[in-house]
Formats: sequence, structure tokens, C-alpha cells
Amino acid sequence: MIAIASDHAGFALKEKIKKHLEELKFEVCDFGTENEESCDYPVFAKKACEAVVSGQCDRAILVCGTGIGMSMAANKIKGIRAAVCTETFAAKYTRLHNDANVLCMGARVIGEGVAIEITDTFITTEFEGGKHKRRIDMFE
Repeated sequence: MIAIASDHAGFALKEKIKKHLEELKFEVCDFGTENEESCDYPVFAKKACEAVVSGQCDRAILVCGTGIGMSMAANKIKGIRAAVCTETFAAKYTRLHNDANVLCMGARVIGEGVAIEITDTFITTEFEGGKHKRRIDMFE
């Protein structure tokens, strides 16, 4: 299951990503927000990330204006490894080498097509392990 959340700036893109994932037959758990009214992104980042840490969801996708605020809020939660990605290369390697469990994107930075490609790369790329696991263990 994939957790998804956004603030008001990321709401429209979150909805498009959610629809795409559901079309691919992924189970998606939406932690809000529910509209484009101004809201506080840390609230929604926390809800989605807690679902990942608890095991309810395997990974999370968070969307705000730049992706940066969501990533900062997410990375405050123990067990979360969130990465802001603006292209597929970063999405691939944050999974392969960093075992990122949260993808953050900025709706004001990338378009829908790129966001869908980044999402697909993030959810289909598996962690390589090996020396990369040792390095992750160092900061966990």
C-alpha cells in the first residue's frame, strides 16, 4: 500500500498521482489534504509517514509547492528516509542506494508528466542492499 499526502499547493498533483497509482492497481491510502485551502504541510507529512513507520504502508509520496517542506517534515520522523526528486535519475538512485521510503515532489517545480514518471520509477525500483545498507545503518 502506498501512502499519499499533500498540502494545498500539491493537492491537484496529488490527486493525479493517486489516480495514476489506482489505475496501476496499487492500493493508495490518502492522508489529505482534501482541497486547495491553505493548510500546514507538516500535519499531512506526519500522518503519511507514520503509516510507513507502522508498516500500514510500504512507501509514501508527499507533494507540496517545492517538495522541500514535506521532505524536511518527513525526515524528522524516525525511520523515514525522504528524498525530493525532480527527475527519474534521482528517483531511481534514491531507491537503489538510499532505500528511500518517501518520495517528495514539488507541484510548482515539475509538471504532471514528469511527476508520473518519477512516481513510476520510485515505486518499481528496489533497494540494492550490500554496501548501501551499511551506509544507511550508519545514519539510522
